[in-house]
Amino acid sequence: MLFAATHATNNAKDNFEYMRIAGITIPNKRLTYALTVLYGVSLSRAQYICKQTGIDPTKKADDLTAEEENEIRRVVESFKIEGDLKREVSGNIKRLKDIGAYRGLRHGKRLPVRGQRTKTNSRTVRGNVRKTMGSGRRKVEKT
Repeated sequence: MLFAATHATNNAKDNFEYMRIAGITIPNKRLTYALTVLYGVSLSRAQYICKQTGIDPTKKADDLTAEEENEIRRVVESFKIEGDLKREVSGNIKRLKDIGAYRGLRHGKRLPVRGQRTKTNSRTVRGNVRKTMGSGRRKVEKT
């Protein structure tokens, strides 16, 4: 009985807290890659954050001290990330649609916006939907 009580309290995983920034849990990877889970933080921006805070970019996210975590939060808060950035991007797209700009029409039709060809290779925006009758795999007729 005494062993069970002490064993349960010494379990390290029960007392472990994950690092969270802007409501997002940061995975236990190298810091430069771990910070990229935040919307609006790319690899180059993650490297910039590590350089600004003076933290080794190869350090794992779980190995950070509380001071280092707070320093990262302070630098990340200076950028527009997550919800604010998503709202700004969707607002920009809505503005283009409202004024009737060509780019807004392309967004509305779910077609490529930046001048890519559409005869082929526009699967990313349109999805893997074949629009023509003769394309795709032939169905085997049952006899």
